[in-house]
Amino acid sequence: MPKADYVFPNGFLWGTATSSHQVEGNNTNNDWWAWEQQEGRILHGHRSGLACDWWDGRWREDFDRAAETGQNAHRFSIEWSRVQPAPDRWDEDAIDHYRDMLRGLRDRALLPLVTFHHFSLPLWLAERGGWENEETPALFARYVRKCMEAFREYTNFWITINEPNVYAYEGYIAGLFPPGKKDLTAAMRVMANLVRGHALAYREIHAVQREARVGLALAIRPLLPAGPLKFLDGIPAKIAGQFFNEAFPGALKDGKLRLITRTVPIPEAQGTQDFVGVNYYTVDMVRFDLLRPQEMFGHRFYPADAPLSDTGFIAHFPEGMFLTLKWAKSFNLPIIVTENGVEDADDHLRPRYLAEHIHQVWRAANFNWQIKGYFHWTLVDNFEWERGWTQRFGLWGLDVDTQRRIRRPSVDLYASICQKNALTYDAVAQYAPEALPRLFPE
Repeated sequence: MPKADYVFPNGFLWGTATSSHQVEGNNTNNDWWAWEQQEGRILHGHRSGLACDWWDGRWREDFDRAAETGQNAHRFSIEWSRVQPAPDRWDEDAIDHYRDMLRGLRDRALLPLVTFHHFSLPLWLAERGGWENEETPALFARYVRKCMEAFREYTNFWITINEPNVYAYEGYIAGLFPPGKKDLTAAMRVMANLVRGHALAYREIHAVQREARVGLALAIRPLLPAGPLKFLDGIPAKIAGQFFNEAFPGALKDGKLRLITRTVPIPEAQGTQDFVGVNYYTVDMVRFDLLRPQEMFGHRFYPADAPLSDTGFIAHFPEGMFLTLKWAKSFNLPIIVTENGVEDADDHLRPRYLAEHIHQVWRAANFNWQIKGYFHWTLVDNFEWERGWTQRFGLWGLDVDTQRRIRRPSVDLYASICQKNALTYDAVAQYAPEALPRLFPE
């Protein structure tokens, strides 16, 4: 078996991604905390509680872990409900807290990539209808402006909204996120307002910081016709893909939000993206099925031979990463993998998943596509939304009761990649030997 190293471009960003509500703890003033208090909303009745205890300062030791293992960047989010706890009040102590975190990242030579909205909303705004309210885009832009004035000296990389497609789908179609609706019309209204909010925020960011690089973190889930009737299977795959994968980024490209039943012109959104951020985890196969009108006549399932994660939430399909990056290349902008990871409590699949997905990122970079960085989800186990503590995505494990961090073997594999700016034969042989035949074929 030949030995080789898959070397990445100089200056490549290697990091992990986190979000405020999932790691800070005691975020009591947002809609997710309220959601957790309602019976039946979170699997097994789990609650975020202390989460990873970052608000009380344990971010310091976790940032140390990231820096000591060779990472040079970190993606985290600002909690809107902390910065603006009431419509007429800014919390300067909370703003200072985030300044400390940003300084902590810079002191450890970790470039911050800051997200302004990662699913959670202040309670006062949720009570006004959240993103269904036509006033919310302007309120979001005002919050972003306040943050920019406070944090602009620490970074010039910004994400306005995390996974707007997931937010609209889970909260307004599936009903699994707050506010728990199943209303396609409301979902389309929310999508339009998210686009408007992003466009306004983009301009506020650039007004404060001309050199800013602004993007989104888009959840991309390739939908592949299953066959053998691929033409027929392609119809539901295309319809679902247009809504989930294409609608939001398309609006940023040409100012037209193409939804299932109509096109909404939002000309102010055109060109409001400096890089394409993609969150890739897995794919779906799609087969035409007349008995599934509620799913746009498509039966979705995982590839039959793909290994599954602990709860069956993710299928290991690394080629989907390449397909996602190929899709992102069509925007002719720099590309950042803003999330990629797998739930795996005992670390039996993660090393292989990590190595084979990063190899696909290298393939894209080797074609001279503008791939600028990779952020693994996540640094330490955290509260996984409606799935609670049942899924373990961290490089480091977490004992929720004691807050003890548990070093998984994948830490050392990822450290090797970050420190050498390369995926090496020796690292794969040591930490993910099952990936050797695929990555280093004879």
